[in-house]
Amino acid sequence: MRRLLSVFAVLVFGFTMQAANASAKEYAATSLNIIPSGQWGSIPAPAGADSQALMYDALTPLFNNVTFSDIKQNFKSQGFGVGPDGPGTNEPVPYDGVTITRDKYNVPHVDSTTYDGGIWAAGWIAQEDRGILLAQVRYNARIAAIDVPNITAYSAILGLDSFVPSAETEEVVAQQTEALLAKGSDGEQALADIDTFLEGMNAYLAANSPGTAPWTRNDIYAINAFKDQFLGEGGGDEARRSQFLDGLQDRLGVKNGWKVFDDLAQNKNNGSPTSVDGKFPYMPIPQNGRAGTVIIDHDSYDEFDPVVGGAPMPLSGSDPRTNSSNTLMVTKKKSATNKPLMVGGPQIGYNYPSFMWEIDMNAPGLKWTGSTSAFAPGYLLIGRGEDFSNTLTSASADLIDQYAETLCGGSDTMYRYKGQCLSMQEFNAGTLNGDPVKFMTTVHGPVTGYATVDGTKVAISSKRSSYGKDVVDILFNQRLSNGSVTDVKSFYTAANQSPQTFNSFYIDNKHIAMFTSGRLPIRHPQVDPRLLTKGTGQYEWQGFLDKAGHMQGMDPKSGLMVNWNQTAAHRFAAADDSWGRNGSVARVDMLNKQLKKNRNANGKWNLPAITSAMNSAATQDVRAIVTVPLLRKLLNGSKPPTGQAGQMLKQMRYWTEKAGSRLDRNGDGLIDAPGAASMDGAWDNIANAFMKPQLGSQLDELNSLFSRFDSPPGGQYNGWYQYFDRDIKRLLGKDQPKPFKKSYCGKGDLEACQTAVWNAIAQSGQELTSEYGTSDPSQWQASATAEEITFSPINILTMAYTNRPSGYQQVVAYKSHKK
Repeated sequence: MRRLLSVFAVLVFGFTMQAANASAKEYAATSLNIIPSGQWGSIPAPAGADSQALMYDALTPLFNNVTFSDIKQNFKSQGFGVGPDGPGTNEPVPYDGVTITRDKYNVPHVDSTTYDGGIWAAGWIAQEDRGILLAQVRYNARIAAIDVPNITAYSAILGLDSFVPSAETEEVVAQQTEALLAKGSDGEQALADIDTFLEGMNAYLAANSPGTAPWTRNDIYAINAFKDQFLGEGGGDEARRSQFLDGLQDRLGVKNGWKVFDDLAQNKNNGSPTSVDGKFPYMPIPQNGRAGTVIIDHDSYDEFDPVVGGAPMPLSGSDPRTNSSNTLMVTKKKSATNKPLMVGGPQIGYNYPSFMWEIDMNAPGLKWTGSTSAFAPGYLLIGRGEDFSNTLTSASADLIDQYAETLCGGSDTMYRYKGQCLSMQEFNAGTLNGDPVKFMTTVHGPVTGYATVDGTKVAISSKRSSYGKDVVDILFNQRLSNGSVTDVKSFYTAANQSPQTFNSFYIDNKHIAMFTSGRLPIRHPQVDPRLLTKGTGQYEWQGFLDKAGHMQGMDPKSGLMVNWNQTAAHRFAAADDSWGRNGSVARVDMLNKQLKKNRNANGKWNLPAITSAMNSAATQDVRAIVTVPLLRKLLNGSKPPTGQAGQMLKQMRYWTEKAGSRLDRNGDGLIDAPGAASMDGAWDNIANAFMKPQLGSQLDELNSLFSRFDSPPGGQYNGWYQYFDRDIKRLLGKDQPKPFKKSYCGKGDLEACQTAVWNAIAQSGQELTSEYGTSDPSQWQASATAEEITFSPINILTMAYTNRPSGYQQVVAYKSHKK
């Protein structure tokens, strides 16, 4: 069987079966990485499991002063072979022609004389290095594959829950085989690779855990769905946003309610920071009627709990989707070395064991080194080929829509579709911790709950464009791994294979590039993509965005390609659940401002300059960088109500002037800058003060949709600092590409706004005096210990707060390219 598959690989990909350990030319000038969670995955964690975490943590206090020496000391080799990370230790495996050598970080270096041997070895390593984690993931991941409403696979995995799938679930998951077969020879090869990968996984289990049920294709499909749910999708929160709009209209009137909603949703904004040149129009707001849009009554949405008879589960308020990962890239023209540069990686939290691990793969037709996981059977996820590197950030583009189903037949389980009264179908998913999991489905997807429209009950259902196609994402990884990616054009083609939504980045010795993937629906022109779609059948999706419509670009004129999950290009609409993606300011401004400071006399950058920018932004507070300067302008010339309030603003100013860091440099457990304590204590009150004139009683409801601030140790992605920027600039008469339609602070009256903000600061001063036991803001110091980083579920090291890539961070530059 393996011999036949190897022949197939030669026919499809033109692989030559030369010895895998033949010497190869090194095309990289610099190729380094760091994975703080490390390669080990056993419990308890063995000695050395924290070795990379210690290196990672050592970079943090260097702030904006990272040197070449620091980079070499705090990142490890991403070259091929054991290299400087030796001596290597050979590990015996029961597969002819396969050698696995472990380096001092426990990273496996695979040498195989056959293509199949490399794929098999990756399966063996998956079970050897992550068997404990994978045992917890494999069945719980089915929750994502079948879109169980209002429960996530992530929460079940971290909660150590136990989902036992039904036969009905297994039948649905198995249909992803057809999704791969529909992709022709690439899909057929992927299936063959999945099977070979499973052979490796099950060989390890047979030898070391014979009582464990063998892994199947369904396990791989489900884990792909888990990745999709956790990192690769966006949208699907229209019901909550819709009832929020209705509440605005109830209080402010229909016209003004729409204006406030338009402002807060920040659907498109020509003034937002982007990553690539050009405009990519997607998801227009209807201009001539919204007949296909439904607005439900305020506070009427009741989410459905699919667990029958069990303890209540946390519903949509605990959505684990991450808006993390950053990448800093410099073009050849703006590089001090005349070669493109990149520092970047995904932020996926701090877990031990980690969902990702590392392999150096050297087999005929497979030449890569980097991170991988069980969803990518022997394929590269993030890392490098021989002459290029890739990385990604979450794009959270709008793949999911919720529908308002018109009920009929006097029943809560019958609905109208294309003129017929249809019965919902019950889906028996299995059990969670022994309790049955059941839910209803419509033609659109699972029923997530019920609501009312003008008092009439409707059902809410959810439709995901990548449903049943999660595994197709691996065709991108396949091309990254097998030599198909040779330049920017072929990288775009590879990235476009994925139905999941990511910003994928590419670098070689000449170019930098980005492509945003995803199976992006084209909505009916009378559907507002921010709100519920009428489910009667007249307003269905009208196809999917073609490759040319996806955000993409290479070598920006500015010389920089920087992304920290903001929109990558103008005119591309934010998903209904991503109100922070198109803000006028964002945390990416911290990277951009530091990069500007770090240019040399010729206006160019080297690797220490961009690594320093990443590292300094990682401990800055975005409010110190973008909000405090505007706050000072707002309050300039006005009198504080108390001397303490004035001193609080003064401390915030000092903090900003000293780069706005949250570092604890002296190790006393306290943030060095007193201004951080003033801002932390005052921000919620300031946010309420400037938003209350329009939001009124809906302040906390808005916070549930788009939080006042994603405080450290959170990632600072969400925050009303974006609203403050646009509103206060409008109030002060500053030019903006797209100002808000309504005034918020003081309803447009400068003096009223100043008074409200000063009073909020003064109120906070009283609260902080009680907390710190002194009325002197210069003596207040917020806890650094409270925002330290720990690994979950097993803590291998407690680290200082930093907001940088945690999954797999690279520092790379290429000097040449294969001919």
